[in-house]
Amino acid sequence: MRFMFVGDSQTIGRAGDYTWRYRMWQHLNATYGGPYRIVGPRTELYDTTADAPVSHDYGDPDFPDRARRHLAGWGEGWLHMAPLIRETVAATKADVLLVALGLIDLGFYTNSDQTAENARAFIREARAANPHVRAVLLPVIPNVRARDEPAFAAECARFNELLAKAVADLDEPASPLLLATPPESYDLHTDTYDGTHPGPSGEHKLASAFATAMHQAWDMGGPYAGLTGRGSRGR
Repeated sequence: MRFMFVGDSQTIGRAGDYTWRYRMWQHLNATYGGPYRIVGPRTELYDTTADAPVSHDYGDPDFPDRARRHLAGWGEGWLHMAPLIRETVAATKADVLLVALGLIDLGFYTNSDQTAENARAFIREARAANPHVRAVLLPVIPNVRARDEPAFAAECARFNELLAKAVADLDEPASPLLLATPPESYDLHTDTYDGTHPGPSGEHKLASAFATAMHQAWDMGGPYAGLTGRGSRGR
């Protein structure tokens, strides 16, 4: 089974982060119970000093190169990933997409309706490369801008409704889709380092959202127990 992480700045992470991808890798190692690979065309973290995705300074230097692969970008959203996903799925032979997108779109590029249409295009393009691809999609999670700007909060809420509808409309037995449940009790003060990007506890909560969805719906992996495992600390 080949898993690919797709996301924006919350998924690529910055230099020094563990990332929720790392937490998910630990979870899969502990619970998957069979051979798997993490695939994707990128391995870097975002370096805020260089203002570019050029860092390999992960929180755990023992995080192996083969598990660092992803398709995530600082400042990239559904708008950017939809045109890339067909060629990327074809090249990597990804079986399961773990997708956390939407916040950057709504914040800078597109409204909720346009963002939802880009999400639908993403799914169509992924299936064009692999008609049996699976995907777990995470709604936009709490963030500081939504807390402070009611109009933006309304756009986030509307997009999440439209994303749920897209999952319901497009789900099919040959290529199942799951809508992950956003983390409960996601605290902007303790689960993020700036009100938007996850810190260690937030990374665990994002990984848990994906792990729980796959375990409950597809019996893939086991219950998430990463909060007490290796790598539970870190900034």
